[in-house]
Amino acid sequence: MRHNVMGRKLSRSTNHRKALFRNLTTELFRHKKITTTEAKAKAIQPIAEKLVTLARRGDLHSRRQAARELQDPAVLKQLFEEIGPRMKDRAGGYTRIYKLGPRHGDAAQMALIELVGQ
Repeated sequence: MRHNVMGRKLSRSTNHRKALFRNLTTELFRHKKITTTEAKAKAIQPIAEKLVTLARRGDLHSRRQAARELQDPAVLKQLFEEIGPRMKDRAGGYTRIYKLGPRHGDAAQMALIELVGQ
């Protein structure tokens, strides 16, 4: 039974999945929007939302918690100095997912995930 089991496995091992999510969220904050599969976009959306919430707080503890997820110091700095203050007046919903249709080749459902207000 899967009672209260959260998250998507995406047919990957735990370490591979964590690295994938970390890389996708880093690139989302670097480029403000990325195109990926719909399942991956839905999987990284709560992670990205939590990181923006940490950036809105802006204290040292929040920065260290976000640094566990974002390995690039330049992206971490951008998150706390640009994205966090810009989202200060929003109550939530910092990301948006657009469905793009099937990918040529394997017909995987593609999606565009972007930061709101970019």
